[in-house]
Order: sequence, then C-alpha cells, then structure tokens
Amino acid sequence: MAKNFAVSGQHYLFNVQTFASIVLAGGGDAYEYAFRDRTTQGVIDDVSSGTSELGVLVETTRTADELEAAFAREGVEFVELIKSAPRVALPASHPLVNADKLTLEQLEDYPYVYFEQEEDAPLAFAEEALADEKRHKGIACTDRASLSEPIVALNGYTVTSGILVGISDGAGLKTLPLDTDVTLHLGYIVKRGVELSETAKRYVEKLDANLKRYAKF
Repeated sequence: MAKNFAVSGQHYLFNVQTFASIVLAGGGDAYEYAFRDRTTQGVIDDVSSGTSELGVLVETTRTADELEAAFAREGVEFVELIKSAPRVALPASHPLVNADKLTLEQLEDYPYVYFEQEEDAPLAFAEEALADEKRHKGIACTDRASLSEPIVALNGYTVTSGILVGISDGAGLKTLPLDTDVTLHLGYIVKRGVELSETAKRYVEKLDANLKRYAKF
C-alpha cells in the first residue's frame, strides 16, 4: 500500500529540510507525498479542505489575534512548537553585515524583499515579522529563489526566523538580530478534531527538533 502525506507551509527553509528527512526515513517502494509552498491564506485553505494534513505557519505577537480569528473561521487550530526572535537576513557582502544588531531605521535605504500575499490579504498574513512597518523600497517575490537573488544582487534584506538550514537557497545569506520586542511563534495548523496520521506525527517531531536545534534568540 502506497504511503500518502501532504504538508503546506509558508516559505521557510526548515519546512523543506523536515519534509525531505521524513521522505528519506519513510522509504518504501511506493508513496505519494506532496510539499506545497503557499501564501498564508493558501496554507489555511489547504488544511481546512484536507488537501494537506499540516500547515506550517508563524505567528507574531502583533499578528496572533488576527490569525487566530482566521483559523477559527476556517476550522483549523494552531499548535505552537517554539518561540524565537526575528532576524534580518542579508547578503554576506552587505555593508551592515558586521553589526551586532540592526534596527529598521538603519535598513531604510536598502530594498526590503518579502513574500507576496493575495491582493486583499490583511497585513497580519505577511510571512515577515514587522511587515506593518513603513518601507521606502519594497520588492515582492513569490518563491524562495526569487527572494534570495534580489537580496544578494541589490544588497537587500528581509526579516525572517533566521533558521536557514538544509537547502542552498539560504547559503548566500547571513542573519543578524533585529532590535525589536516582537516575538515569533513557530508551529503548525491542523484541522480541528482530526487525529494526525503516523507520518504527520513523525513530521511534527522532526520539525520540533529542527526548530529547537536551529532557532536563534
């Protein structure tokens, strides 16, 4: 019997590493797995509809109330695995790369690169912490590769969890602490009342271990 498992998530590198390790560990002669990079609304829709069993998302202290209300409307619930601090991701050649920590004011002359959401999506659905702060230069992207390239080519930056592991997309980037009191809440959503499959449970265990190993505070 073929193994089946699907997970959706925002564009975080630890999603990919965790998923790949589950496929490798599961082995077998037949399986049907799916890994889906989505917008925040897309992740919610996939889990609510049952298209994906899990959806990996990040809340912040600024966005939690609005996200939790959206989860409740869609019949999903958020399970927090770990808290972390937002970090600035920028190229190793960036003029500010040797700073101990950065403020958004220091970065205002550099392009802010972020993941595009649906046109009518609220700011709370942004994947980046402090997305509600005004920027003078912004570049919207739809995937990890198109995000990393302008950051490196244009001395840009983004705001992330800082967990850049397991895949080459983050290899050219460094992360530095961001001077803010905002906290990240990293975890996943699952359809309310649905028991996780054994594969999903293993995925959550591995995701939890990766987050605790690589998260930076």
